[in-house]
Amino acid sequence: QVQLVESGGGSVQPGGSLRLSCAASGYTFSNRCMGWFRQAPGKEREGVARITFNGYSAAYAGPVKDRFTISRDNALNTLYLRMNNLKPEDTAMYYCAAALGLGCYSWDVFGYWGQGTQVTVSS
Repeated sequence: QVQLVESGGGSVQPGGSLRLSCAASGYTFSNRCMGWFRQAPGKEREGVARITFNGYSAAYAGPVKDRFTISRDNALNTLYLRMNNLKPEDTAMYYCAAALGLGCYSWDVFGYWGQGTQVTVSS
């Protein structure tokens, strides 16, 4: 019913930049909290950034604050993650997520997931 499709991943050198995109369908995009998560091999999935339905408020994980920017275009049903000054520690599979309910108060509100896009940062 709900589909989330990520794109924009790739391989980049440390200090480089990438912009990830997530195309959403099957629900009213503008009424959902949206987020980005990532998972590196052998590690737990972690929240990266989330944004409220109206785009007025965003939250970031400590390791990415001041480097990543989450945004959304409700008219296009698209979520973005701009990643600047990438570090090797950012290497992971990045997943787009949509909230299951109405809240956007924690990393635990998400119930819909995309298939992921790989980001690799190495020299």
